[in-house]
Amino acid sequence: MAAITFDGVTKIFAGKPAVDSLSLHIDDGEFMVLVGPSGCGKTTALRMLAGLEEITTGRLLIGDQVVNNVLPKDRDVAMVFQNYALYPHMSVAQNMGFALKIRGESKDVIRSKVSDAAEILRLTDYLDRRPRALSGGQRQRVAMGRAIVRSPQAFLMDEPLSNLDAKLRVEMRLEIARIQRLLGVATLYVTHDQVEAMTMGDRVAVMRDGQLQQVARPQDLYDRPANDFVAGFIGSPPMNLLRAGVARDGDVTLSIAGQSVTLPERLASPYHLANGEVTFGIRPEDIVVGATGLRARVERCEALGAETLVHLSLNAKGASQHLVAKAGPRTTIVAGDDLAVTFALEHAHFFDVTSGATLRVGS
Repeated sequence: MAAITFDGVTKIFAGKPAVDSLSLHIDDGEFMVLVGPSGCGKTTALRMLAGLEEITTGRLLIGDQVVNNVLPKDRDVAMVFQNYALYPHMSVAQNMGFALKIRGESKDVIRSKVSDAAEILRLTDYLDRRPRALSGGQRQRVAMGRAIVRSPQAFLMDEPLSNLDAKLRVEMRLEIARIQRLLGVATLYVTHDQVEAMTMGDRVAVMRDGQLQQVARPQDLYDRPANDFVAGFIGSPPMNLLRAGVARDGDVTLSIAGQSVTLPERLASPYHLANGEVTFGIRPEDIVVGATGLRARVERCEALGAETLVHLSLNAKGASQHLVAKAGPRTTIVAGDDLAVTFALEHAHFFDVTSGATLRVGS
C-alpha cells in the first residue's frame, strides 16, 4: 500500500490540455473522490495513473516511485470500471482468481485469497455461479473482488455505479465505502455524481475544464466553497447564485432583482464587499418562504416526499432572477402564487463576478 501524488501533471490532446497542471496528493489508505462534469478531465487523470494514457508533463508517484514510464502491469494498481467485464463462461470464483492464475499463483493461494475476498464482499454463497445468474450489484462486487485479491497498492474506480439502478447505487455506495475502510488502501474514485462524492469520499477533489478547483472534506466543500463553480456544483439542489448590487453605508445594502436586502455589518465583515456588484450565493435550505421579504412568483413545485422544491422568480422594475427554495412535504404553495422570501444571511456566500473566487476573508 502507498500514497499517490500528482505533481503538476498535464495531458495535452489535440493541442489543448485535458488535464492542466494537476497537483493532488492521496494519502495511504485515503478514499479520494475526483468529481466534475463530463469532459472535465477526471477520467483522463485516472487513466494516466493507471498507465493507460501517457503524461505530457509533470510527475506521477505511487509511494516514492515515479511511475511516468512504468508499464501498467508493473504499477501494482487495480481498476474497477463501470462495465463489469466479467468472463461469462467462468464462475464467480474463477473470475475473481483469474489475475492470480495468470500471475502463476498456486491453487491453494488463489483459493485462500478468493475466499477471503468473497467474505469481505458477501459473495461466499455465490462463488460457483456464473455472472448471468447474478444481479447488477453482485456483478459489481465480483469486479471489485477481482481487484481485491491482487492486494494492490491502490484502487482506481471509474464511475463503477453508473450502470446500476437508483436503489442499488445507494446500497453499493455504502458497500464500497465499507470495503475501502476495511482494506485501508489508497483509492481514487471518479464520478460525475456529486451525491456519490459527498457521501463516499474522505476528501473530494472538484475539477473543471482540466483544472483542479478545490480539494477538501465533503462538508467543508459544502460550507466553504472556493469559488462559484464549486458552490453551484456541490449540493442537491445546488446553491442559488444571484447577481447583486452592493452599496456600503454602515450596513451593506444588497440589490437583487431590483429589490433591497440589508446585510448587517457583523455579517458583512468576513467578506471583501465593496460598492459595485457581487455574486450572492444562498442554499435552498437557507431561504424562508413567508409573508414578508422580497416579492417572488412561484414558477413550479417539485414534491419529493420528504420536502418540496419551490422554483421562484424574483421580479421587480423589469429585473428577474430565479432561485430554488426548500419547503415542507405538505406545503400548500402552488405554481402561480405570489409570495415573499427572506434569506438566512448568516449562511450567505459572496463571490467575485469576474473570477468567481469567494470573497470571504481567509479563504
